[in-house]
Amino acid sequence: MTPFRENLHGIVLIIVCNVLFLISDTLTKVVSVGLPLGEIITIRGAFAALLLIPLVLFNGAHRQIRSLGILPILLRVAAEIFGAFLYLVALLHIPIANANTINQIIPLTLTAAGAIFFGEAVGWRRWTAITAGLLGVLIVMRPGVAGFNSYSLMALASAFFITLRDVTTRMMPRALPALLIALLTGLVVGLCGPIYGALLREAWAVPHPASLGLLFVGAFFLIGGYLTAVAFMRHGDISVVAPFRYVVIIFAILIGFLVWHDVPGWPMLVGALIIAASGIYTFSRERNLARLADEAAAGDGL
Repeated sequence: MTPFRENLHGIVLIIVCNVLFLISDTLTKVVSVGLPLGEIITIRGAFAALLLIPLVLFNGAHRQIRSLGILPILLRVAAEIFGAFLYLVALLHIPIANANTINQIIPLTLTAAGAIFFGEAVGWRRWTAITAGLLGVLIVMRPGVAGFNSYSLMALASAFFITLRDVTTRMMPRALPALLIALLTGLVVGLCGPIYGALLREAWAVPHPASLGLLFVGAFFLIGGYLTAVAFMRHGDISVVAPFRYVVIIFAILIGFLVWHDVPGWPMLVGALIIAASGIYTFSRERNLARLADEAAAGDGL
């Protein structure tokens, strides 16, 4: 049985990871009023790489650069490229609520991957808590049927690529520095920006200094997201940690209110409560299981 402390470590990391990505995405959305998405991705990726290169050199992580040629790394890079592209294309053609809702299938797919590829035992209580969290997300988002079309399948495909990214992260050697993986991710995604722009036929513009400043700040949060995205997959059971991805919806509601003055209605509040309840249940159950295991171990020692 995985120690409770190990699961708690993973839970904290996945929450922090998704909040960091949310803040980075918020700054990206603010800047997107004056810049096309492909250009934003390129500039943000360049900033992230420039910030990470000195850290990688100082840390000595560059000495392991040859280790990046292993299959899990190559699959992770491919998953980053296709996952981002499919999601962005879908986002341009279907409502953002629909795209976000489809992506909340990830805790379910990750849990299934944990059971299939890593032999994790997933009981009906965990499946129930994960499904309850997804129900909460559906209540929050309230996706309309009008937005579901062939582009919804692209959003669904992006969710599976994100699942592949996380699964391959779990397969990578734990000794491989997260800084090196983050640098590779930033470079790959940034270099794909012009490709995305060409495919989407964007007209790039000279960025305003304020936009550059926001993207520079966003790069810090993006780096934090990259690092914690590696870290949370190295701690705890996937079936315990993955459902806490839902918690980001609560933070998204708060940011929507603070930045864009979006007042949450009762469905959002009810959905947020269900999400919180599913997370609290999962957390409490794992803590109780750990306590019972400790008591049993103490009894065996008498």
